[in-house]
Amino acid sequence: MKLNIAVITIGCLGFLAAGCNKQLDKLPLDSPSSASFYNDATEVELGVLGCYKALTWELKSTRPWPVMMDNTTDVSWNRSSHPSQELGNGTATSTNESAQNAWAGFYKAIGRANFLLDNIDNAKNNIDEKYFRQVVAEARFVRAFSYAMLTEMFGGVPLVTRMLKVEEAQMEKTSKAEIADWILQELDEAAPDLPPFNTGNITGRATQAAAYALKARVALYNEKWDIAAEAANAARRTGKYGLYENYGNLFNYTGEYCKEHIFSLQYLKGTLTHSNSNFISSRLAGGVSNEVPTQQMLDSYECTDGLTIDRSPLFDPQHPFNNRDPRLAMSIAVPGSVYYGYQFETHPDSTFVWNYNVTPAIRIRNTDATNTYATFTGYLWRKWTDIKDMPDDENCEGDIVLIRYAEVLLTYAEARIEANRIDESVYLALDSVRVRAGMPVVPRNSSQAYLRSLVRRERKVELANEGLRLSDIRRWHIAEKVMKGPRYGRIRTAWLSKAPALDENTIPDYSGVPNAGSMRIIENMVFDPNRDYLWPIPNIEILTNKKLEQNANW
Repeated sequence: MKLNIAVITIGCLGFLAAGCNKQLDKLPLDSPSSASFYNDATEVELGVLGCYKALTWELKSTRPWPVMMDNTTDVSWNRSSHPSQELGNGTATSTNESAQNAWAGFYKAIGRANFLLDNIDNAKNNIDEKYFRQVVAEARFVRAFSYAMLTEMFGGVPLVTRMLKVEEAQMEKTSKAEIADWILQELDEAAPDLPPFNTGNITGRATQAAAYALKARVALYNEKWDIAAEAANAARRTGKYGLYENYGNLFNYTGEYCKEHIFSLQYLKGTLTHSNSNFISSRLAGGVSNEVPTQQMLDSYECTDGLTIDRSPLFDPQHPFNNRDPRLAMSIAVPGSVYYGYQFETHPDSTFVWNYNVTPAIRIRNTDATNTYATFTGYLWRKWTDIKDMPDDENCEGDIVLIRYAEVLLTYAEARIEANRIDESVYLALDSVRVRAGMPVVPRNSSQAYLRSLVRRERKVELANEGLRLSDIRRWHIAEKVMKGPRYGRIRTAWLSKAPALDENTIPDYSGVPNAGSMRIIENMVFDPNRDYLWPIPNIEILTNKKLEQNANW
């Protein structure tokens, strides 16, 4: 059964109103003071589940925040003038609602963790000692995860590690580097008290594997190469986790509890749901085609010979999706494929298509080509969708993966490449991810520059639409290259006449493509490298905390 995290509300400032099921709903809904809370294992469990529940905040939508994060980068786009898209196209201000929600969401999780850590001693004599230590470690993990995300979005932020009195609320920033060191220490101290891995159909609670994987991510993002590589190995040594055999099913109900998922946001109908399928899916399937991959994303996938499309003899501009990395078709719905049981076509002349949801199949009008608000790029995301959600696509219960094993392998490989400690273990880590998807192994004796380019491309395609791209383009210092200029969709009535040139970061250059001028420009991005490498600290926080300094040029 799923972890029931969606039924608890714990206030950031130390008040709790709890309800879990019919029995627990009988608990009083007034707010107990810290002097009396926590008393027993039931209340402690409510407290720790409340910490996890706080991680399910939204950027201003009914979609989980990881699914929306790539809209702030070059690989995805939101057509509805969503505040996350303002962060992605350079028009955001310090009152941006998505930035405000991110700040508030993660500080809510931090507040709940701090409340639990400050008050759990009240129950220490009434609960098992091992469980006590585990819950403390779980709260520390949630808090560390939240600070990891805050520093990636905003840079330095106030580091709050206990409940504050009103007179202590004025706080300066702690630098990102200092918080990163604190996170690494927190995870080192918490990991021994966590279970090595979760059992049953639960991936929503912290484990040793999750702690080490998060440590590896934070160390990688902060260029601590040796620490990142060793932490990734520690996550691998926990023993249970590995690559799931079918990449295409990693993000639907079939693979929901597979061995690759290390830590997830969990959802359950009747308690907490999201609307991914409605916002991502096709018009024919009843969706609104809101979040869509860009042409730049499509052109990043290699051909099956392991070469980029500008170098591979297998690339055919007239059949651009043939002989491509299988992850393309498993991550993205492309014209000519079947999506939600319908023939998916976006050429304006494709006015009728096949509906395979009935037997025999029938021809129906194609709203994916004729609807005014059908996909603006000509493509749709396949990740995070499942045909099972089609009848009730605004109440999806599919879990959203925050950490998975493939990322751990790529973290290990990148850390060793950047440290120039390249050996067979690096090749094997990359091979594992690529071969699982149906791609060839990495050529041995490759240069550091080649491997750096390869691992960056692997992260772009393997982790597409999983919310990690923003940190990548920032730490690689390529954001001003990929977040400036046109965001492209396909040519509506044709394909590109030749492949774009791709640089070492797999950034496409369309200047040499004869018919590139016919591509749909869905928006023009601007990027100020003196400002946009960080999000704005919400203006309300600057106004209320006089010691808090706004990020540069916001």
